[in-house]
Amino acid sequence: MNSVTAGPNGDLANKIARLVEERGWNQEDFARISKLNRHTVRQILHGGPKRQLRNATVSQCAKALGLSVSELRNLSLERLLNRMQGKPPADEEALKLLYERAALPDLVSWLERNRDRAATLRNDEIQELLEMQAPGGPLEKIGVESFVARIERRRRLLGQVKEIAATEYLELLEQLVQLIYDKVKPRRG
Repeated sequence: MNSVTAGPNGDLANKIARLVEERGWNQEDFARISKLNRHTVRQILHGGPKRQLRNATVSQCAKALGLSVSELRNLSLERLLNRMQGKPPADEEALKLLYERAALPDLVSWLERNRDRAATLRNDEIQELLEMQAPGGPLEKIGVESFVARIERRRRLLGQVKEIAATEYLELLEQLVQLIYDKVKPRRG
């Protein structure tokens, strides 16, 4: 009951191995980060006779890779690799919505000039752009290019934080973030 099939020919194990490789982790790194036994990690990463992966093992692998178990199991390897490389899949519906609802002339103009960059925007980023286009709003004040550049920087930074959080530097990261947060959060009292 505690096992899941790794799929035909160990597809899940192969997917995990490829994602670990993309991160640049070796067997020792992955064993430490995932908190899995080295023997288990060796079987996942180096093939050999594929065995069924236990739910707990899949869960620990997903957590180490910064994914949910559902994402690890269900998303294609290509989509996961794109995500790890900071290339979010274009959501055609959300992108279509952006083009339809772009009312601010500067936003419309930016979309015409930057179709490739617009295609990399995620759903939440598209919603944010649409919400900020009110007359006299933030999008108009700081400019579309600056606003989108901020979104892209934030996405890149969050990806880096996610990678750092999966290493032995998590505690240092927490301290740094807390220090900065204490400086910028509104004072109470």
